[in-house]
Amino acid sequence: MMIPVRCFTCGKVISHLLEEYKRRVEEGEDSGKVMTDLGLDRYCCRQIFMSSVDIMKEISQFKT
Repeated sequence: MMIPVRCFTCGKVISHLLEEYKRRVEEGEDSGKVMTDLGLDRYCCRQIFMSSVDIMKEISQFKT
């Protein structure tokens, strides 16, 4: 998944939280609670995590 290093709106560094977020959500925790625990309180940071889609597997199938 490719997310920005910093939030577009507030500038908070968020990329280092992605692996922890993915791991905990896959274990069955509520995504909203996980984001709150990780310190993502602003809606601008939360929307980046909620709207990111992992498309690298689909893209890597095509050669240029």
